[in-house]
Amino acid sequence: MPVVPGAEPYRHVGGDVGVLLCHGFTGSPQSLRPWAEYLAERGLTVSLPLLPGHGTRWQDMQVTGWQDWYAEVDRELRSLVERCSRVFVFGLSMGGALTLRLAAKHGDAIAGIVVVNPANKVWGLAAHTLPVVRHLVPSTKGVANDIAKPGVDEGGYDRTPLHAAHTLRQFLKLVDGELAQVTQPMVLLHSPQDHVVPPADSARILSRVSSTDVTEILLEQSYHVATLDHDAERIFEESHAFIERLAPGAGTIGSSAQGVLGGSTTGG
Repeated sequence: MPVVPGAEPYRHVGGDVGVLLCHGFTGSPQSLRPWAEYLAERGLTVSLPLLPGHGTRWQDMQVTGWQDWYAEVDRELRSLVERCSRVFVFGLSMGGALTLRLAAKHGDAIAGIVVVNPANKVWGLAAHTLPVVRHLVPSTKGVANDIAKPGVDEGGYDRTPLHAAHTLRQFLKLVDGELAQVTQPMVLLHSPQDHVVPPADSARILSRVSSTDVTEILLEQSYHVATLDHDAERIFEESHAFIERLAPGAGTIGSSAQGVLGGSTTGG
C-alpha cells in the first residue's frame, strides 16, 4: 500500500549531534514533523522513521507487532550513532515507550531522552480480553486526533487494529519492567487533559526510572497529541534547550553539510 501523503518518513543531515524521533501507535511521522523540522532548522541531524504497518491503512498493522516497530527505531538509532558524536531520542505516546526501551538497552550511546505523554499501559475494560477478542473482532474505534487545537489532523488511523493493540500491551509490560535501566537525562512532558494516556502513566515512569537528571513539564493547554497542539512550540523549545545544555553548540559543527539522509526531503 502507498504511504498516505504527509505520513512519509523525514530525515535531515545537519551537524554531528543527532536526534531520533519516534511516533505513536496508529499514528505517523505527521504528528512529529513540525518538531523534526524545528530541530533540523537549528542544524541538527534528524531522523523520523515511519513504523511498519503505519501510514497506509489500519489493516496493514494486523500483520505487524512491537518487535517490528522497535526494530525500526533500533536500526535508525544505530545509524545515527555511527554518523553522530552524540544522539538524543524523543518520542510521543507509544513512541515514548520505544524511546524508553532504546534508553534501557543502549545506555551511554544515548545522551538524553525527551518523552511526551509516554504510554505505560493499555487502559480500559477491554484490555484484559484482548488475547481473545482480537480473534473475533478485527478493530475498534481509533484513538487519533486527541488535540485541543481546532482543525488539526495528526494523520492517524480511524480504527485501532486489535491484534496490534494486543502486541502493544505486551510491549508496554516489557518496557515497564526495564524502566530501572533508564539512566539518561530525561525531560518528560505530559498533558493533564489527555484522553488517550492518563497522567498515571507519566507518574509511574517518573517513579521507576533510575535517571537523576529529570525534568517534568505540564502541558496545560494540550491534549494527547501535544506536538501538534497549543503547547507544541514549548515542547520544541524545551527539547532544544535540553540538547544545548547537554551538548553545547549542537548543530554548529558540520552544519554546512546539510542534505537528505533518505526518505522525504528536508523542506529546506
